[in-house]
Amino acid sequence: MEYRSVKGFTGWGQLGIILIFLGAGFIVAAGVQLVILMQLIPAGVPVDKMGDEMMKTLLNPEHVGWARLSQVLGTFFLFFIPAVLYMIVCHGKNKFWLGFNKHINSRQIILGFFLIFLANIMANPLAEISKTLVANFPDLNAMGMRMEQAYTEQVTALSNLTSWGEFFMATVIMAFFPALFEEVFFRGAVQNLLERWWRKPLLAILITSLVFSLIHMSVYLFLSRALLGFVLGLMYQRSKNLWVNIIAHFLNNTVAVIQLFWLSKHQTKIEVDKLDPEVPLWGGLIALGIAYGLFILFEKVSDKNRKQIAFEEQDLMEHKDILHSLPDNKNG
Repeated sequence: MEYRSVKGFTGWGQLGIILIFLGAGFIVAAGVQLVILMQLIPAGVPVDKMGDEMMKTLLNPEHVGWARLSQVLGTFFLFFIPAVLYMIVCHGKNKFWLGFNKHINSRQIILGFFLIFLANIMANPLAEISKTLVANFPDLNAMGMRMEQAYTEQVTALSNLTSWGEFFMATVIMAFFPALFEEVFFRGAVQNLLERWWRKPLLAILITSLVFSLIHMSVYLFLSRALLGFVLGLMYQRSKNLWVNIIAHFLNNTVAVIQLFWLSKHQTKIEVDKLDPEVPLWGGLIALGIAYGLFILFEKVSDKNRKQIAFEEQDLMEHKDILHSLPDNKNG
């Protein structure tokens, strides 16, 4: 039986729609950020120096508010809007198809936060292993160093948190919105599509986590972010409630913002690359063992909600007459 969306689109059709909206979102996001930066660049800057001037403007502490606005609007148009448009075109206006529903409990959120916390511990040794391996490839290593330097400069510029007002603003812009926009796109749209289409949850989670890491554009942290994406994907697959992921992801981001706020108040210079403590390989393996146990518990506390969500999805599909109208796909 061939999988189709509520409005009759095949898996390939839905994937094409996501890619079209993602491409359009990228163009709009870049355009919005360009408009913001152009308002801040002094008049008369030569065209050949415009790129360098934009970067200086973005990293200028005096423009931190504009830099944060640029970031949140960029991710809004790049991830959130494409996911919502995909839902409307392929399924309709029911946000259930992006993973939003009322079946959630506090135990899921608490366990979800600790699972992401442990994922960060597991990811730390992977980053060190990646740096060691990449060092054997000079060109790739040079590109990785440039990416990390650019990322560090951007985070440092956005992390100038000298007051409680800036802290709360950063919590919303740097912690909540990224969690919301990324989870809606990667888990709500992409992972949901691949899992419903392929009927192979682990493969859907793996591919989504790789795309999640790839879009973050980091050579040294590719494996680390892929691991974090895999944990987030597995959490969503077992809970089937996107709010669990969003809240746990948000809490994890908030911990980082709290670190930056504390450092801003007590140190003259923030070293972003030293925020995470160094974890040896054996420490990562211990975290893996604890995470495995917590996932078993997470699955148990999510079981009742997951069954109810599956029942509601089946009911929605039958109500739309999707299951009965699908052609027999036995002959390919």
